[in-house]
Amino acid sequence: MPAHTATKTASNEMVSVVIPAYNAAGWVARAIDSALAQTYPHREILVVDDGSSDATPRILQGYGDAIRSLRQPNGGLSCARNLGIQQARGGFVAFLDADDYWLPEKLERQVECLRADARIGFCSTRTRVVSPEGESMGSWDCPVRESTLLHTLFLRHASVAGSGSSVLVRRELFERAGLFDSELRSLEDIDMWMRLAALTDYACIDQPLTVIVKSPASMSGNLDVMRSSALQIMHKNRALLPAADRGRFWQAAYAGMLADYAKWEIRAGRRPAAIRHLLEAFLRAPLARWKLTLGILYDALRGK
Repeated sequence: MPAHTATKTASNEMVSVVIPAYNAAGWVARAIDSALAQTYPHREILVVDDGSSDATPRILQGYGDAIRSLRQPNGGLSCARNLGIQQARGGFVAFLDADDYWLPEKLERQVECLRADARIGFCSTRTRVVSPEGESMGSWDCPVRESTLLHTLFLRHASVAGSGSSVLVRRELFERAGLFDSELRSLEDIDMWMRLAALTDYACIDQPLTVIVKSPASMSGNLDVMRSSALQIMHKNRALLPAADRGRFWQAAYAGMLADYAKWEIRAGRRPAAIRHLLEAFLRAPLARWKLTLGILYDALRGK
């Protein structure tokens, strides 16, 4: 085999692991160690230090040549992931947030999945959700799809199990889908999965090979930012849907999204905002959703 062919083959087989890190000194080593412990041997680990002011740079330096450490001024999660994609040498790109970690067979199983079917452009795995203390908070399961993944994502944004810490993508797809949207303040991963789902198929490995560490208070603390970003991605990606689904289907999906955030607003004690958003959902919702919307609205008005 000619040398250039062998080099190209090796590059195509390689997984570039992108780990964004911002002031992650307390946990980034666990993420890196889980990437280094993968049974899949053809990998590189790129840790993007997003302008950390803590001990993160010193910890990364301690890994020497085992990782590629990149540093940039603080630009946010999307900018950090984008730098990793741009610097990646592998034919596959895997994402892992600095506070999460993987089980050893994760990459091997995912590469096998993509190798087995050229129609699949990205995949993730069933995911364990744990507290910072390591206590189980449930499972993020593989999605049940009514039709395409794109339609499923419009109906349920969190359909890609594990999301930004679980997904493996064929790198060539970013040339068509573009990079992560740095203008979004949240849900930039959902936006990317929508764009990828419009181009290619997706698979989910039904084994808990990804572990996400989640604080119970994280939703309420970011509720306004998440809701604003959800509105943005629903509007900006509407054109990805087939023309026939940009009317009634999109309105139903939009109403469902409003109702979901209203439920979280009720739990956070923000009933006036929840009632406003439920009324908007009711006006948008077709007949199939009016019972659900009115049920939530009734509970909000009763103060439940």
